[in-house]
Amino acid sequence: MGVEGLLYISCCFLLVENLISLGSHRSIKKSQLKVNQTSTMSSLPQTYKACVLDKVNASWTLSDVPLKHPSKSQILVKVLACGVCFSDVALGTGHMGDVFPRVPGHEIIGDVVEVGEGVENFKNGDRVGGPWHGGHDRTCRQCQRAQFQMCDNKAINGVSQDGGFAEYVLLRAEAVVRVPKEMDAAEAAPLLCAGVTVFNGIRKLHVEQGNLVAVQGLGGLGHLAVQYANKMGYEVAVLSSGDDKADFAKQLGAHHYINTKKSDPAEELTKLGGAAIIVQTAPNPKAVSPLVNGLAAEGKLLSLAPVGPAEIDTMSLVLKGASVVGWPSGHALDSEEALRFSMIHGVKCMTERYPLAKVQDAVESLQAGKPRFRNVLVMQ
Repeated sequence: MGVEGLLYISCCFLLVENLISLGSHRSIKKSQLKVNQTSTMSSLPQTYKACVLDKVNASWTLSDVPLKHPSKSQILVKVLACGVCFSDVALGTGHMGDVFPRVPGHEIIGDVVEVGEGVENFKNGDRVGGPWHGGHDRTCRQCQRAQFQMCDNKAINGVSQDGGFAEYVLLRAEAVVRVPKEMDAAEAAPLLCAGVTVFNGIRKLHVEQGNLVAVQGLGGLGHLAVQYANKMGYEVAVLSSGDDKADFAKQLGAHHYINTKKSDPAEELTKLGGAAIIVQTAPNPKAVSPLVNGLAAEGKLLSLAPVGPAEIDTMSLVLKGASVVGWPSGHALDSEEALRFSMIHGVKCMTERYPLAKVQDAVESLQAGKPRFRNVLVMQ
């Protein structure tokens, strides 16, 4: 046998040896992965605490419920914090329909502890969020336009599927939000609802920087709207009752404060040149009606707090080419962009924190209108 033949045989031996080594390495990695998954599953509890509402006007108390492992395209999340929203109260009083039994909560921040079959974009240990938008069908007209939160067959966390008033929650992977670990979980939670709604609502109107944006109300939505509008490069005016909020409004980034008890907000906005956007955040139909007259030409009244029927001066709309619009939260990427914008620009959600065991207190506080900003449940 010649030298070329010997070299060929040697190369074949080396190739076989490498293939055997590679196969062995892959087998080791697969076995290690299996061991890690088994180890994670064995460390999870068999039951956990959750606030399960079994009927309309049920008490907001905790129950022990069996832990369910994720099905295909789901992830299991250990909850760190979950905001309390007026939608949760509406659920409890039956205004979301007959969805019982149900665990409320759609402002969820937590860590992934188990992933289901087919989930490749999340792994154990990832910090994630579960917002209002809880899943979509990918087939309807809205989904084809990437308007996933408007899907004809959308899932809603805490409404059509169990939410985050619990120690653990199952989330559909296509709607899960990546959350920077640098962010405080309790501060980040309301940004998945109030935050992304305000952030998206303003930016989707495509109004040029430097224009006047007026924010009506200075509560949970309003205090975020002021910060976002300022950081986006707008001149900001706050419309609220009483002089006691003026300094706080300026601290948040407002350039003007209009006391609606002392002066007509539309007249004051007109003196400033008219608002390109008026962000309505306080659920008061009587306060909404006169705002249209404070819009600039082609201005937009952005309604973010449902108030039911409200009278609007359509003549003013016609003469100014103005309009009234709403905005429904956002999908996963919207929420991720809202979180990142908030982190980079220092937008802070002000919260009052309650342990999960005090969920009844957190809800009753909201029902009584006590919190100035956002109530958040934290897991201890």
